[in-house]
Amino acid sequence: MRTPHIKTHHPDRSDGPPPEMVPRGRNPYDELASPAGHPWDDSLPQGSTAAHRDEDADEPWAPPNHRRGSRRRNRATGLPTVARVLAWVLTLACLVTLADRWAVLYAEHKASERLKDELRLAAAPEVRIDGFPFLTQLASRHLDSVRVTLPDIPADRVTLTQVTAAADDIRINGDGPTTIRGALVRQMHGRVLLSFADMNRELGASQVAFTAHGPGRVRAAGALHIAGRELRVRAEAHVRRDGDRGIATSVDGIRLDIDGLATYQPGTGPDDGLHLTRASARRLAREAEKIRALLAVPEIVHRLGVPDDAVRAALHDEDELHRLTGAPRFLRKLTGVNLVDAALAHPRLLERLGLDLSLFTALTKLTRPQIAGRFSFAFQLPKPPAGALHLQSVTVAKDGIRADVSGTGLLLSR
Repeated sequence: MRTPHIKTHHPDRSDGPPPEMVPRGRNPYDELASPAGHPWDDSLPQGSTAAHRDEDADEPWAPPNHRRGSRRRNRATGLPTVARVLAWVLTLACLVTLADRWAVLYAEHKASERLKDELRLAAAPEVRIDGFPFLTQLASRHLDSVRVTLPDIPADRVTLTQVTAAADDIRINGDGPTTIRGALVRQMHGRVLLSFADMNRELGASQVAFTAHGPGRVRAAGALHIAGRELRVRAEAHVRRDGDRGIATSVDGIRLDIDGLATYQPGTGPDDGLHLTRASARRLAREAEKIRALLAVPEIVHRLGVPDDAVRAALHDEDELHRLTGAPRFLRKLTGVNLVDAALAHPRLLERLGLDLSLFTALTKLTRPQIAGRFSFAFQLPKPPAGALHLQSVTVAKDGIRADVSGTGLLLSR
């Protein structure tokens, strides 16, 4: 059996001509593209291969050009530069803005600390400087607007829940946020709030509640402990402006309810004293024994304005008694009679009417100022070292007492 002949390749031997035999200017890729004996050579038209080789031989070889669209890219060479400029501008603007906001926060913080120390506040106030940019305002030493909110300011017996102020046209004295030595406030507008919740805690001591009762009136309702008993109390306080910087109250209409039988008003006025309630007078008119005890007191009969003949007839005749006491006019007059004088002259009369004599004695020792002092209050706004500060109006709102404040030429300095 014949062994097939295998052609081996020697490294020192090559099928093509040596490199020095290759014509100069010839593309070496042609050898790879058209190797000798390639089957595609037969498919080409006769003479085409030679012509192609002759053309390649005439043209010098050059590497392929992969930079396509270079002309189009050259037109856009300016875009990256514009983008870089915009990025730098935006970055610079952000840095300037951050520096401006930092300066505002620093100035607001320092102003808040200073107000807290000078006014001796428990909590630091909120200070907000309006306007942008702040650094240009600082450079010109003029601020457009500053808003301040101060919480919980002590004012005599009460605490002002909130004081808000807006200052405009402010001239500052200083070279920077850290060297501000003072300011001149040309105009200031503010509002003071005294909430009913604080009044209930500080004046009522959880026993009396304050509510609005009109544009300038406050109603107080709660309980008082007198002679070992708890009596319901009602009062009305008038809120008024006291001078240019003060607010004061005057309390009247104080009534103490004695178990629904009578009401007591301290004082010496025509409506003051001890009076039966309408319901108590109606019940008393239906009880013959008690109404006769009342008609037996000359002081009461005189205040009722009933003729003596009608009183004598009512004391001896049941029908006349019911006819006299059942009239609406009689009941109305009966509730208007002050029982203090009658009780002093006839102490046992109160016992027959169901009233405690020891409680009545304790009530007569109370005076109007003693009771009114529990509900009244007053306070004054601080006087500025320079300029003027005025209260414009005082009103009673649903949440408390509000006062408008205005100021001009206020000088703030260290």
